[in-house]
Amino acid sequence: MKIPSSIWTLLIGIVLTLASLWYGQNHGLLPAAATDEAVLVDGLFNAMMIVSTGIFLIVEGVLIYSAFKYRRRAGDNEDGPPVEGNIPLEILWTAIPAIIVIGISVYSFDVYNEIGGFDPHAIHEAPMNQESMAMPGSAMAATLNDTPPSTEPNLNQEKSDEAMQDPATAEVRNADQIPQLRNAPGVGSVAPTIGGTPDKAGKPAGLQVNVTGLQYAWLFTYPETGITTGEMHVPIGREVEINMTANDVIHAFWVPEFRLKQDAIPGRQSEIRFTPKKAGDYTLICAELCGPYHGAMRATVVVEPEEAFDKWVQEQLVASKETLNQAVAVSESPSWRFPAMGNSRTRRVNPADLSPNEFLAPYTKDMGIQPEILHQVHK
Repeated sequence: MKIPSSIWTLLIGIVLTLASLWYGQNHGLLPAAATDEAVLVDGLFNAMMIVSTGIFLIVEGVLIYSAFKYRRRAGDNEDGPPVEGNIPLEILWTAIPAIIVIGISVYSFDVYNEIGGFDPHAIHEAPMNQESMAMPGSAMAATLNDTPPSTEPNLNQEKSDEAMQDPATAEVRNADQIPQLRNAPGVGSVAPTIGGTPDKAGKPAGLQVNVTGLQYAWLFTYPETGITTGEMHVPIGREVEINMTANDVIHAFWVPEFRLKQDAIPGRQSEIRFTPKKAGDYTLICAELCGPYHGAMRATVVVEPEEAFDKWVQEQLVASKETLNQAVAVSESPSWRFPAMGNSRTRRVNPADLSPNEFLAPYTKDMGIQPEILHQVHK
C-alpha cells in the first residue's frame, strides 16, 4: 500500500520537531550556569538552538533528497523542464524566516529587559568614589603622608617632600588620576549598563564592587570595607553590583558562567548586576583585544557561601591593617630592607633607588599580579 505524501510529510515533521527539541535542550555547548541571570540567557540560547537545528535538518534533508531523487540518470541527455518560478513558495519561504526572526527578536528583548539591561533612564547619581577606585599603591602612598604628627619641627614636611621626590611613590600616587575620576557626574559619564532586574529596580544591591581594568590586570575594590585585591569574592544569593571602568584602553568584563559581558571604557563608568547561585572558582576574561598580553589578562572570581565570604573579608581586613602598619614603619625609616636579588639575605636600599616594580612587589605578590603584568602597568 502506498502511503500518501501528506502522511510522510507529517511523520517527517514530527521526527524533525522532536529531534530539534531534544538537541536544543541537550547540546552541551554552554558551561555551568552560575548566576540567576544565566538561566534566562540559557533559555534564549536553547530556543535559538531548537530553531536552528530544525532549519538545518530541513534544508540539508531537502538537499540530500533532491541530490539522489533528481540526479542525472545514465543515458539521460535531455534538458530539464523549464521552471519560471512559484510565487506561493517564494512567499512562504520569505514569510517563515521573517516570523522566526521577529519572534527571536521579541524574546531577546524580553530577556535583555529581565536581566536589567533595558533602562533608558539609568544614570548614576554620583560618580565612583576616588578612594575606592584608586589602585592599592595609592593608599600606601597616602599612608606615607598621613603619619602621626611629629614633635620635631618640619620633620613631617621633610618626609612628605622626600616621598614626593621618590619616582616610584609619585607614579603610584598619579594612579589616582585615572580618567573616570576626573569626570564630574552627569550625562555622558555613564556607559550602557546591565542593571537590576525589574523586581529589584531602584533598590541598592547587596554588595558593591568597583572594578578597574588596566593592561593587563583586574583590580577589585570593596567600597564598604576599603578592601582592594586582585581576586574577586562574592557570596551566594546576594545581588552584586559591579561598577567598572578602565585605566588605559577598552577592556571587557566577561565570566562565561555568568552569561554577562560588559565593556570597561576609559573615562566612563559601566555597570553589571548579577546574583551568584553556584559556588566555585570562575575565570574572569578580558574579551576586548587590549594589547600584546591580552591573553594573560585574567582573574579569579570566587563564588562562595555567605559564611566563607565573611571570613574572607575579615582576613583581608587583617592583612590590610598589617600592610598599613608596615607602610607606617617604612615611612619612619630612612632606608628599607628588601630581599637581596638571588639569595635569602636582605639589603638596605633607599626608596628613591627603587623602580616602580620593586616598590610595589612586596604589596602585590599576594594579589595574583605577575611581575610582567606589573611591568606593563607602569610602562
